[in-house]
Amino acid sequence: MPDLRIGHGFDLHPLVERRDLIIGGVKIDHEKGLGGHSDADVLVHAIIDALLGASGLPDIGQQFPPSDDHFKNANSMELLQEVMTMIQDSGRRPVVNIDAVIMAEEPLLNPHIPQMKKNIASVLGIDENRVGIKATSCEGLGAIGRGEAIAASAVCLLG
Repeated sequence: MPDLRIGHGFDLHPLVERRDLIIGGVKIDHEKGLGGHSDADVLVHAIIDALLGASGLPDIGQQFPPSDDHFKNANSMELLQEVMTMIQDSGRRPVVNIDAVIMAEEPLLNPHIPQMKKNIASVLGIDENRVGIKATSCEGLGAIGRGEAIAASAVCLLG
């Protein structure tokens, strides 16, 4: 039987004033950005946790603790590259695919998804058609629906 590994990740960040909104490595024009220790790229953080989980490695908070000033305002795409190096160094097989959902009331994210897929696929070393990204709203419900936060969920398969 092949050694396939599935991982799941979830992340949520509040929308705050005076921050850039960066999702999937794309800077999106919006009046608010995501609050967090790093650049708070909610999509990339969910993907990182999915990859770490599939690899049996400690989660993103243990790998890149918010108490460590080295990661203050860190570029999450660079953290994703570090995770790929960890996975390769641990002897795990390559990423087969990623499937993710971004939950946001606004801004409209669909126009940015092709670039997000390109950015993530490039770091993971896989074809863009192996990265699925969808965006959905929460129909006005909860913190996300009120426009107070953005969340993402991701699953990955390592082969």
